[in-house]
Amino acid sequence: MSSQKTPQTMKPATAAKKLGVYLEATPAEFQAGEVSRDELAELRDNPPQWLVALRADGPHPRPVVADKLGVSIAGLARGGVTDALTTAQIDALLADQPDWLRAERASLVEVRKDEKRIKEQQAAKREQSNRRERFAKPIHHPNED
Repeated sequence: MSSQKTPQTMKPATAAKKLGVYLEATPAEFQAGEVSRDELAELRDNPPQWLVALRADGPHPRPVVADKLGVSIAGLARGGVTDALTTAQIDALLADQPDWLRAERASLVEVRKDEKRIKEQQAAKREQSNRRERFAKPIHHPNED
């Protein structure tokens, strides 16, 4: 007996997230069915017109909006942005730069600096620990047995 492999599938929400698009803006047939890994790869490699348009004009999901604005997702919420935004709306916010957006962008820059500093400190500690371990290990000579 040979078992027939069934393709791995994902829910439309997962596929939309992997494609970086807002699920509610996708076509009904995309929202209704499951997406196989092969179909997802095909959508990435040869995006249909609806996917190209969504990526260009939106509406965009929160992670994409946050990235385009240079803020965190939590920063969007603090700024009162809870809905998906179009590219035009994002461009208008970037042009206008309300106070909350300037503050959140500055905050994210500081957070990233701190994360980088901490990562560098941890790497330095690991390197120092590795050096100690190399020199602290006794050398075993085979004729000492």
